[in-house]
Amino acid sequence: MQAELSRKRRRISHVRHKLIAFLLGFANLLVAAAPAVGIQVLLRGRLPDLVGLAAGTAVLFILYIAGSRWIERRKPVELAPGGRQILQGFVLGFLLFACVMGILAACGAYRVSGATNWRTLAFGLPLALLAAIFEELLFRGFLFRIFAILGGNWVGLAVTAGLFGLAHKANPNATLFSSVAIAIEAGILLGAAYAASGSLWLPIGIHAGWNFTEGSVFGTAVSGTHQTTGVLTGNLHGPTILTGGAFGPEASIVAIAVCLVPAIYYLYRMPNLPRSSSNRQSIS
Repeated sequence: MQAELSRKRRRISHVRHKLIAFLLGFANLLVAAAPAVGIQVLLRGRLPDLVGLAAGTAVLFILYIAGSRWIERRKPVELAPGGRQILQGFVLGFLLFACVMGILAACGAYRVSGATNWRTLAFGLPLALLAAIFEELLFRGFLFRIFAILGGNWVGLAVTAGLFGLAHKANPNATLFSSVAIAIEAGILLGAAYAASGSLWLPIGIHAGWNFTEGSVFGTAVSGTHQTTGVLTGNLHGPTILTGGAFGPEASIVAIAVCLVPAIYYLYRMPNLPRSSSNRQSIS
């Protein structure tokens, strides 16, 4: 009887501990995201978009680390120096999108017509990197992590993949299918990469490498938006299910299939529970 009562108390204490960790993580999200988004809104139209994105990303990054320590009372180990992870991720993102375009070219749905100024890469690289850091901090650093506290990595993956797809529904030329495609090819891949590695730098690298290759190299729409002129100029033509239509190749069935390959690899390596099951490491 006494043993059963002790087990019950431990279960209640465990649930209470997870709920407190979730609420503190959510509070940290609100404190960090509001000024990070607000500064971008404030600077929009006054300064170049790249400047506003850089300012918002810097604010979010600083407040993420500060809030982890002072609100959540933990060390943000997911942001430990990870030069190798971000480089590996960037190369993977580059190769994945290049593979998508190679398959489309082999199917006759994409044809290169020429090449333009290589200086477009100088603008595209920081843009892709800043956007990747901002979005990965929000979706994997905050949302995935705090939902994984409550229900494990599979819950965190399901919730954030759906939210990531839904967030892109507001983009230009978005459709229901494009949002589902984003949820599968990006939401699952990036979430699984984070959970398997325990580092945000890997999904940041994948995200940046994909967007950089998509916009700055091939010059196609990035999530429905034409941001830059790519090094290559070419034409997509054929069924929307194959080319992605006006939204761009991210809404292509080819992109879904290509991204599912590394996603399955990371899912296989992903533990059921977060690497730090309590997710609240006291700061010494």
